[in-house]
Amino acid sequence: MRRAIALARARVGLTGENPAVGCVIVSGDGVVIGEGATAQGGRPHAEEIALDLAGAAARGATAYVTLEPCGARSSGAVACADRLVAAGVARVHVACRDPSPFADGRGLARLAEAGRLGEVGLLADEAALLYADYRPPGAASG
Repeated sequence: MRRAIALARARVGLTGENPAVGCVIVSGDGVVIGEGATAQGGRPHAEEIALDLAGAAARGATAYVTLEPCGARSSGAVACADRLVAAGVARVHVACRDPSPFADGRGLARLAEAGRLGEVGLLADEAALLYADYRPPGAASG
């Protein structure tokens, strides 16, 4: 997760309205097979980049994501939670929940439904610093 946090930290301020997210995919024998961070302007998402790099090797692997994978997309594209499941990732560990109306429990629910949700809150204190100023459109204030 620390590597995912470092990837996201390098993208803070460069991702438009989207938060800077980091994703690292690790094979069963501990080798990083894919990693990514939210791209310039907010797309593609970190999970998409990491999954593209991992390819078929993602099946059975573990993903570490700094912010809850989206459970829906404003663009109508396939949500990151669904992409992770479809790729066959065995376990997804998440540092922080996402208050965006396109995530906010939806991504976690999709991963749990598929039996893929790992630890939620892994290094949350470190990752939360990335999102201190993140205010997603349509999210409840508080």
